[in-house]
Amino acid sequence: MANLNTTLNKTNTYDAIVIGSGMSGGWAAKEFCEKGLKTLVLEKGRMVNHVEDYPTMMQDTWDMEHHGALTPEDKEKYHIQIRSGFVGEPVKHFFTNDIDNPYQETKRFDWIRGNHVGGRSLTWGKHVYRWSEHDFEANAREGIAIDWPIRYKDIAPWYSYVEKFVGVSGEKLGLSHLPDGEFLPPMELNCLEKHFRKEVEQKFKGRHVTIGRVAHLTEPQPQHLELGRGKCQNRNRCSRGCPYGAYFSSNSATLPAANRTGNFAIRPNSIVHSLIFDEKTGGAANGKAKGVKVIDSETNKEIEFFAKIIFVCASTLASTQILLNSTSNRFPNGMGNDSGELGHNLMDHHYHVGAMGSYDGMEDQYYKGRKPTGVFIPKYVNIDDASKNPNFLRGYDYQSAGGGRGDWGRGNGIEGVGASFKDSLFKPGGWGMGLMGFGEVLPYHENKVTLSKDKTDKWGIPQLVFDAELKDNEWKMREKMKSDAAEMLEKAGFKNVQMFDNVGGLGNGVHEMGTARMGKDPKTSVLNAQNQLHSVPNVFVTDGACMTSANCVNPSITYMALTARAVDFAVNELNRKNL
Repeated sequence: MANLNTTLNKTNTYDAIVIGSGMSGGWAAKEFCEKGLKTLVLEKGRMVNHVEDYPTMMQDTWDMEHHGALTPEDKEKYHIQIRSGFVGEPVKHFFTNDIDNPYQETKRFDWIRGNHVGGRSLTWGKHVYRWSEHDFEANAREGIAIDWPIRYKDIAPWYSYVEKFVGVSGEKLGLSHLPDGEFLPPMELNCLEKHFRKEVEQKFKGRHVTIGRVAHLTEPQPQHLELGRGKCQNRNRCSRGCPYGAYFSSNSATLPAANRTGNFAIRPNSIVHSLIFDEKTGGAANGKAKGVKVIDSETNKEIEFFAKIIFVCASTLASTQILLNSTSNRFPNGMGNDSGELGHNLMDHHYHVGAMGSYDGMEDQYYKGRKPTGVFIPKYVNIDDASKNPNFLRGYDYQSAGGGRGDWGRGNGIEGVGASFKDSLFKPGGWGMGLMGFGEVLPYHENKVTLSKDKTDKWGIPQLVFDAELKDNEWKMREKMKSDAAEMLEKAGFKNVQMFDNVGGLGNGVHEMGTARMGKDPKTSVLNAQNQLHSVPNVFVTDGACMTSANCVNPSITYMALTARAVDFAVNELNRKNL
């Protein structure tokens, strides 16, 4: 596969500029380039080309210098990233250096980042779930925050469009609150997970157990094969970068698709300082942005790039940081911030709560491979009157869940020495299973980020200051998430069931959303129904910053669908000479 094009237009002028090369930015680049627009992608971090820049993709633990562990120096370098529990020697190079990229915490916030080409599309969990009409109506139905300016019918065809390209494996359930999508064959539950499914669905009305819907190719289609993507090998080493292109990432899919058009260029090591507002078009009416100011992280030189359309897809908080720092006479408090909502309504998913237990029996059964997904239990609370919980709003699901047998690593936690002990570890251990809950966080206005007045990073850009926390609704929800998990395991015959609640900080779900929300009214929102800034029509934000509520399912497929939809709208408007 050819490397991504880094040859730039000598005039620094393009039809479209996309800030960020991750989940949303990759889609924006692909869609613009395939529609014939000369497109520049600006990426804060280093270049990562598919396959050649995945250094640990084939290594076993014993092949690594520190056998998978972080050194004391690494722990300092990644002192915030390690709060997630995801960072070890095999993947540290795909997480951000916290010393070089500081921020301030009025309240703890775990900002987990990946500053490189592809961003967190290389390390995401790959779970893919559509939102439903129930979710888009939730704010209006409950009088929370503001109403979404779109509904499921507006985005449903775009879900289908992106799912076919992404490649999503999953099982159709026919649930109105979790719409089915364009699925490849699902991965299989193992024998214990099938037992759990049978018991739960018999004993708990309205609860469903399925295999996780994930962006993994179980049966590649022609368009996947054309890009060099292949079938999932069930290695479960996804966050190192997949040499088979079996899971969806910008690096394996959208950026190569953009690259092959001849309309694409990417510039790594490009730290976006701000958007440049064209004061001549400002006035009292809506004006336009004319370009982007960039700091080259290798030379520290400032460079300006210009375009008719700008898509801000740097990831939720980085996008908001850019907009807040884009000040002018027209926008003294940040570009598009007439409503004062820019930076507010910060959300995430809260998790690390649930239960685990052991299971006696099935010693004669095992499973093949290390499938990169597990059990998924869709939301079943607060869907209708029958499922209403009087203690909290919204709901939760269970994922990062599944059953398995202990492997040789269990030797770290049991007593024993000598050859016979070591030999015993090469025999499968007992069966066990865990359920991890994912809950919705409400869009509280007071959960916010602002720019520091006195602290900057080493490039002179004001640091973000976080002031956000879980509130009473989420704490009450967590109690139910925990007790429900334990009850399901116990009624399915599990022993030694233990509940856990390791909340950490907001942000640990790595699904930060909000801070530049969509809405119908410019007085209460930053973006309109097309993801445009209300007051700057040629600037669009299609990453998690645009979200008006959070739901309890993974949001990435919604970002992709919104991005493809917004590009289609933007190009049509450009062709009509409205941009």
